[in-house]
Amino acid sequence: MSTVKQGRKVPRKPFNPWYLLLIVPLLVLVTPLFNMDGPRLFGMPFFYWFQLLFVAVGVLSTWIVYLMTRDKEPAGDAPDKLSVDDLDEGDAR
Repeated sequence: MSTVKQGRKVPRKPFNPWYLLLIVPLLVLVTPLFNMDGPRLFGMPFFYWFQLLFVAVGVLSTWIVYLMTRDKEPAGDAPDKLSVDDLDEGDAR
């Protein structure tokens, strides 16, 4: 049974071009790009050090997308305008 009621739309965030940066870490899945032995780095074949490099590239690109697309913090340090009594839902008034 679905928890979504019929006729109601789920609000979506608009598309942001920064999300395209998340495609970059997926390039490591294209094995023919790095399926070779040389050049070696500290004796390690290209196949291995390229994958390790892409771990850092993936983390960096995900972090950049997070920073550029996160919601903005509420403006200022203004306190709430409602008092505790106004927030009370009881009938004790």
